[in-house]
Amino acid sequence: METAERDGCPALILAPWGRDAAVAEALLRQAGSASIICRDLSHLSALLGDEICCAVVTEEALRGADLAAITVWLATQPRWSDFPFIVLTQRGGPPDANTGGESLSERLGNVIFLERPFHPKTFVSAVRTAQRGRSRQYEARSLIEELHEGDARLRTALTAGQLGAWELELPTYRLTASGACTAVFGWPPGRPFTFGDLEAGVHADDRDRLREAVRQSTETGDDLAMECRNLWPDDTLHWAELRARVVRDRKNNAMRLVGVSSDVTARKTAEDNLRRLNETLEAKVMERTAQLERAHEAVIEEVRQRERTEEALRQVQKMEMIGQLTGGVAHDFNNLLMAVMGNLELLRKQLSGERIVRLIDGALRGAQRGASLTQRLLAFARQQDLRIKPTHLARLIRGMTDLLERSVGASIELKFELPEQLPLTLVDANQIELALLNLVVNARDAMPEGGTITIRVDAVSSTGRAELTEGDYVRVTVSDTGCGMDAATLSKATEPFFTTKEVGKGTGLGLSMIHGLALQLNGALRLVSEAGRGTQAELWLPVTSQASGAPAQEEFARQGNSPVVARATILLVDDDPLISTSTSYLLEDLGHEVIEANSGADALDVLRTGQRVDLLITDYSMPKMNGTQLAYAARELRPGLPILIATGYADLPQKTNMDIPRLRKPYQQQQLLAEISKALCGVQARPTSSSARNVSDTTDPEVD
Repeated sequence: METAERDGCPALILAPWGRDAAVAEALLRQAGSASIICRDLSHLSALLGDEICCAVVTEEALRGADLAAITVWLATQPRWSDFPFIVLTQRGGPPDANTGGESLSERLGNVIFLERPFHPKTFVSAVRTAQRGRSRQYEARSLIEELHEGDARLRTALTAGQLGAWELELPTYRLTASGACTAVFGWPPGRPFTFGDLEAGVHADDRDRLREAVRQSTETGDDLAMECRNLWPDDTLHWAELRARVVRDRKNNAMRLVGVSSDVTARKTAEDNLRRLNETLEAKVMERTAQLERAHEAVIEEVRQRERTEEALRQVQKMEMIGQLTGGVAHDFNNLLMAVMGNLELLRKQLSGERIVRLIDGALRGAQRGASLTQRLLAFARQQDLRIKPTHLARLIRGMTDLLERSVGASIELKFELPEQLPLTLVDANQIELALLNLVVNARDAMPEGGTITIRVDAVSSTGRAELTEGDYVRVTVSDTGCGMDAATLSKATEPFFTTKEVGKGTGLGLSMIHGLALQLNGALRLVSEAGRGTQAELWLPVTSQASGAPAQEEFARQGNSPVVARATILLVDDDPLISTSTSYLLEDLGHEVIEANSGADALDVLRTGQRVDLLITDYSMPKMNGTQLAYAARELRPGLPILIATGYADLPQKTNMDIPRLRKPYQQQQLLAEISKALCGVQARPTSSSARNVSDTTDPEVD
């Protein structure tokens, strides 16, 4: 890094008298550093710029000179820049002589004084010190640019979610709000918007609630979450949702609230309409019930059943609406994470230095946690990519007994009731293991003083009531002797982001993920709990008549590592430049030749030219022609062409005539290598043994 900066970052030399300039230039040239000799102070001022590493100036060239142009340039430096000067002084002279009433240190800022005559090594060392300092400034510039890029991506995510960002400084109550945030309150763009303006616009009946929510969040550190009515300047009534968290300083003092806002008028209007409809419906039901009670009591039961069904339907509609929103946001976020993770992997190979590697590894871990979060969101939205096969659940649970016992600790007794005679059920083994681990860890956390967790598997039947269709099921029950939940908490337990744990201990997606997984497998999650009497979680999964395949352990023994694939020509298709560029670099780093296309039509043009293409990798979600349509058209041109379709979730059509392997986003280079190996060599991926599975291979366990 230091050599690169010296070669491409010259030093300026101003020594108008004697041979000082020539000597300094020669010493720097011998040390491998470029330099430019300046005629006078004006020449030096004109050459000053961000890509100059330092300036070597004799003291007599500055004494009594007009430094206004230099000091103006120094004052307008970017925040990352602190330009260094090396001032060559006379022996015995003052090292920091006054110039126009101020010392050189005061006028120039970053100054190194070097007394003449000096040893050549001393001079070169001083210049290298300045170069190293300048190099660190360039690193700071790169980090600032990366931060700006991250901020831009955050703004993109906020825009995609139709969210406005805001910050409230404490205790001054100075408000900073984005244009999207002020728009939520009907404020015209560009006009100043203060917290007083926000309060004044809130409906009088909700104003005290807003103040109390801000006060409580500031004092307790709890997240702020509330909905309030607000009157726009045109006197129309709207609804706003505010969510925020408290940011503290190193002394744990509350410094500001950072949050987002959204316009929920449409949802509240729909809820009001639904409430009025429900009130009308309830009135009619009550009237009809009175008539039926006078006529016949097996009829009263029918009406009650209808009421329960309607309530269940309302809950299903509510969760479906939230699921669609979270699924869409998670899919877009997957694409952003794909670019971040790909670029970080490549950076880690290019850069050296322990500190830089630690920073990149930390960023990668953060991106991987983000990927885990999106997988939980997709699980809740029932849009995750499942690999289902007939499974004997009792055997599956026996295989992860050691993992469960290590997870609960010594203070909790773990009991199993796992009969061998059980029907099979179609499940994704990894996801079921993760769901069971979540339930066990939740049960453990509900028993801080110790207790008993019982895991039972049995065969049951459903009569078709509530959320389950009529038929046979295998039921996995996890029960504990812990603190239990009251009715209010139980009613919200499977809602996304709801958690009773303290901040930082959970995201509120554990049970919602299991709920989404159960629905995606045509089953259900049922919770039975009472405060002080423990909790019982039941996972109902439908029975299948399909025969089971080879046990996981046998299949694991047959498979080997994916072989190293020879150099291949890969046609990469993606309409997102961020994804296309990062994936292209990952493929080239693996030694492959990459042809990029930003649409299905461009990809077909490449195939028609007759160029060599060994493998087609295409994104699924693209305008005009999606990945499946492109695959059909490509196979018509080249029938034997191997194809991979990259997708953020299971959004491919269910009925296709081609067995097209999928590459799940966000993927890393090793996953990309494995899938390319399978596609080009016909190698199956190594399965994960349920007895030795590392939970982090899929997603971190959510413990809510």
